[in-house]
Amino acid sequence: MKFTEEHEWLRVDGDEVVVGITAHAAEQLGDVVFIELPDEGTTVSKDDEVVVIESVKAASDILAPLDGEITEVNEALVDEPGKVNEDAEGEAWFFKMKIEDMSALDDLMDEAAYKKYIG
Repeated sequence: MKFTEEHEWLRVDGDEVVVGITAHAAEQLGDVVFIELPDEGTTVSKDDEVVVIESVKAASDILAPLDGEITEVNEALVDEPGKVNEDAEGEAWFFKMKIEDMSALDDLMDEAAYKKYIG
């Protein structure tokens, strides 16, 4: 897995990348109560706002980690947003995307670097 400074994780799955938020981010948010996902087929640029997530503490935007196209969204989270708190780095992924340049993943942190980043 790769990680961003915005506390997102990315996992390569074939020719797509699965994107979610880290357990650390989910912990900081507190109980997640609402998630708005992007539409499948949407083309996004790095740092576009793609997901709205609301918790008992705050509302946050999840940004596109890379340029690409949203190919699938995790509809289960709309009905059960609390899954993010239960399994942030597993079943509670937000979306899958095809990215334009797979080598862009090389610029992101690995797990050791992310752990150091969050200290």
